[in-house]
Amino acid sequence: MPAHVTLVKMAAPLTSRCALLGATLRKLSICGTPSLGSRGIHSTAICYKNRAARIRVGKGDRPLTYEQSLHPHQIGHRKGWLSAHTSNLHEEEGAADRTVEDVFIRRFIFGTFHGCLADELVIKRRGNIIVICALMVQKLPPQKFYFLIGYTETLLSHFYKCPVKMEIQTLDQRAVYKYV
Repeated sequence: MPAHVTLVKMAAPLTSRCALLGATLRKLSICGTPSLGSRGIHSTAICYKNRAARIRVGKGDRPLTYEQSLHPHQIGHRKGWLSAHTSNLHEEEGAADRTVEDVFIRRFIFGTFHGCLADELVIKRRGNIIVICALMVQKLPPQKFYFLIGYTETLLSHFYKCPVKMEIQTLDQRAVYKYV
């Protein structure tokens, strides 16, 4: 081993400590202590709080939309899914394809209507038709909005070889549900 490399002794990881404890308990059961049977030791870290996609509480000056204010476990109770299609039903094919298509559609529209989206897109698939629902902030003149809507519908229809329809509602400013 080279002289410049030093070995640092680190604390044993949790799994090795649990393995050592399990081995000790097995030895005790062999030595005449009552057997533990088939019971095991749960060795994962305790973390009951789900922190994914949650907005941190601040000073009360940060605006939130309705979608942002509700937590992920409330999908289906207080808020709906942002993508509606039948590929998630039992034994249906193509769920991964629909997810990739939805990501492409979201990125394409975010780039086309840059800075104009007021909230998340809702993508609905009805038979062979893709319906995209969006709330937009009126940052562009109406003629440009109409052009971009036609441009988006035409391009996505050629990409996916099915009719694409956009349902747009425009707002003067972003809709604020509450401040955090």
